Amino acid sequence: MLYEDEGTTTEAGYVVRVPVRWSDMDVFAHINHARMVTLLEEARIPWLFYDERPTAALREGCVVADLHVRYREQVRHDEGPIVVTMFVEQLRAVDFTVGYEVRRGTDGPDAKPAVTATTQLVAFDVDAQRLRRLTAAEKAHLGSFRRDHQVNR
Repeated sequence: MLYEDEGTTTEAGYVVRVPVRWSDMDVFAHINHARMVTLLEEARIPWLFYDERPTAALREGCVVADLHVRYREQVRHDEGPIVVTMFVEQLRAVDFTVGYEVRRGTDGPDAKPAVTATTQLVAFDVDAQRLRRLTAAEKAHLGSFRRDHQVNR
């Protein structure tokens, strides 16, 4: 995946511009639901899984336990790249919940999100086939993106 940028830490969370591909569009030129989920997944890569991140080990074992996507407005293919702001809504011993705000590339940073979503991610030891505790470094990194409020649902 080629990113327009590798993301930026802001007061709102970690912000990444994710390109929208021709194949992400449905017959009405909207971003297809399954593709939106994939775009959210791709947005997490530079935030959590790059080598220099304290959470890089999660790429060896991290599973999605829960996912919710809410479309507040349409997002059309020609309005990309999408701008995804990610933050931590909940942080526990073995899992955390990522909140997402998706804005069109044509929107300003203060625009209402067109899509909001959450993903509960669980740290997983693939070799042992069981959950694992998040390390102190992982929790500290994730905790630095914690918001005091939740995304409006």
